[in-house]
Amino acid sequence: MEGDTLWQALALVLVFEGLLPFVSPTAWRRVFAQILQLQDGQIRFFGLLSVLAGLSCLWWLL
Repeated sequence: MEGDTLWQALALVLVFEGLLPFVSPTAWRRVFAQILQLQDGQIRFFGLLSVLAGLSCLWWLL
């Protein structure tokens, strides 16, 4: 059961990651180009925020 939940969560990540390029490839390309302009520290900061948000959601749900 636990393994199935992990695979379902990973599948949902893929669905959400694919929505913007599918719905609006031009906007996705623009966002991706802007991300490439960021410095490593800025990208790490957004990554940290994402990890903390995910952990907060998990903590809240469990």
